[in-house]
Amino acid sequence: MRLSTFFLAVLPLLASAAAPPAHPYADAVRRRIATAQDERQTAALLPFLQSKSATYRAAAAEALASVQDKKAVPALLPLLRDASPAVRRAAAYALGQTGDSAAAPALAQRLAQPETSSLARRAAYEALGRCVTRRTVSQIWEIKPPGPDSAAAPGQAWALYRASLRGLATPEVVRRAASLLVLPGARLAPARAGASAALTRMRGQDSTLARAALPVLVKAGASDPDYFVRENCATALGRVARPAAFAALLRASKDPDHRVRIAVLRSLPTNPITVISAVRWPGKTANEVILQVKTNAADSLRVRCAGRALSAPLPQESLTAAEWFLKTAHDTANTDNEVDRLRYVAGITFSAKSAVHWRTRATLLQAALRHAAAEQRPALADTIHQRYQKTANQYERAALLTALGEDPAQFDFLAKEAALTTGPTIVPGTALAALVSLRGNKRFPAARQTDFTAALRRALAGGDVAQLATAAEAFGNAALVPAPQAEDLTALRQAQSKLTLPREIEAWLGLQQALDKLEKKPTPTPAPVGPASQHPIDWALVQTIPVGQRVQLTTAKGVITLELKVVEAPGSVASFVSLLKQHFYDGLYFHRVVPDFVAQGGDPRGDGSGSTPYTLRSEFARLTYGAGAVGLASAGKDTESCQFFFTHQPTPHLDGRYTIFAQVVQGMSVVQQLEIGDKMLRVELLKAPR
Repeated sequence: MRLSTFFLAVLPLLASAAAPPAHPYADAVRRRIATAQDERQTAALLPFLQSKSATYRAAAAEALASVQDKKAVPALLPLLRDASPAVRRAAAYALGQTGDSAAAPALAQRLAQPETSSLARRAAYEALGRCVTRRTVSQIWEIKPPGPDSAAAPGQAWALYRASLRGLATPEVVRRAASLLVLPGARLAPARAGASAALTRMRGQDSTLARAALPVLVKAGASDPDYFVRENCATALGRVARPAAFAALLRASKDPDHRVRIAVLRSLPTNPITVISAVRWPGKTANEVILQVKTNAADSLRVRCAGRALSAPLPQESLTAAEWFLKTAHDTANTDNEVDRLRYVAGITFSAKSAVHWRTRATLLQAALRHAAAEQRPALADTIHQRYQKTANQYERAALLTALGEDPAQFDFLAKEAALTTGPTIVPGTALAALVSLRGNKRFPAARQTDFTAALRRALAGGDVAQLATAAEAFGNAALVPAPQAEDLTALRQAQSKLTLPREIEAWLGLQQALDKLEKKPTPTPAPVGPASQHPIDWALVQTIPVGQRVQLTTAKGVITLELKVVEAPGSVASFVSLLKQHFYDGLYFHRVVPDFVAQGGDPRGDGSGSTPYTLRSEFARLTYGAGAVGLASAGKDTESCQFFFTHQPTPHLDGRYTIFAQVVQGMSVVQQLEIGDKMLRVELLKAPR
């Protein structure tokens, strides 16, 4: 063969080797399946379950996981025995997403048979946990998998979690989870993770936790290498009223991982503090104990634990400590303790002045005002007012308004701020919410009820979506508005009629829920979910987004890099990229940060009530909410828009309920540092490395 002929022969091979793989959605059939999912067309998806292509069968099954139509169950059941492990896994996941108890027998039967794929077996177990009833929950542990099966224990553990999440915990569920928590070795770490998560969801089983799980919770909470297991143990120990549990929590308060320490703070008892003998004032960094308690060693230790955390450098941790003081009052049952209560409040106030982080400071001021004696409140309120006037941070101002909601004497000021029509919307919105909180205060003067109702009516007339939702919730609560008038129902309907759907769906839902309550409707009115036609998937754009496309989000705290999940969530990714290219996110704030849970932003209003003119349909792929998952916020299924959140840690209760469209791949330490009010400076696509 001549050299030139040889090169001509191999040229096509070289070209094909250098060419990137075809985009999954370059395939017209994949687009048809995803479009049918987006349009919630069960009938259009069912034929693909019979396709000769395993790729299409798996895609159609996974699409039905988002549709969640029980009518698809009979067609999905045979796929549990499909030749393809990917299809078996997708079918199990889709069945779990339906939550149909009719699928449980077939899932149990399949789990009793050999399975070569650990992922498919895990999916079948979790689906079983989502489908069993209180009568059939024992199937989770009664199944005897044939031969050695490394997926059985993790599968059982996560099935117990899914069942417990649905309120199906029983004493035997507690015992089974406890037995899985002690399984040794790295190979069974997923089983311990699932078991520990399940033990945090044992509603109504506190006494069984104490009898059957306390020793293993103490041991795993102290020694498991996985912080997720240790923090779950801390959460579960908080439900066990035993000295051994309390002692274990105190030891865990010094855990090297802040997520465990935060779980401890949330688990500390919040029953009232008893006698205080002396105040040991904290230093400038609040790193000393706030109080010493004379007569109750347990009180002294829990105050010491929370007080130490106030000086934590991580805002999440110091805020959680402040929230503990907000929930923990001084014991006022004994009138002899009045002096001690004054000291307790004075100690909290002093710590507030020493606090480094503004949310910690505002929450401590709120705690002081809540627990204060009548003679202390005016000075505390003045301190809050001074800070309110001094700060230019709209989110700090909102937090201070929330604090003032503890004092009935602040009614007129809060009503004035709620009536503002200029400036950041979060200020009047929070002021109205503080008024509603104030109305629920046992010290609220009955003479101000008419003024309170008038403030709600002004909010309905004003039409701001955040205030509409707050006012509607108040009108629907008979404890807040005991005698709504006919004109109030008319005002609710008029306010609702002026809303633009689907953009203002959240306010619409709040108003409708109030109307349903006031009109005593037997069943809730269905939400008017926007159809796919109002914002179809932009397939041309989707095909320009490479699999593995990364996004760089720059904040003042540092850079966060995300990897988009275009295969699993094409509609959500396309919307995000389209907004990104318009610089929609540049300059927006993180408006919600819940310690050890999420940091949320992307709202054009900056208060959590903003949206785009369209909504998206939920895309529930086989992705899970581990640490750094990026999900779309919503007001319910198929109401997603532009707001998104990062998870601080695994949050498995969100799985299958909120779209995951990206994953943090770099900058998780930055995510942990984010605070309310931090700004997205730039959000941009990164070029793929050559």
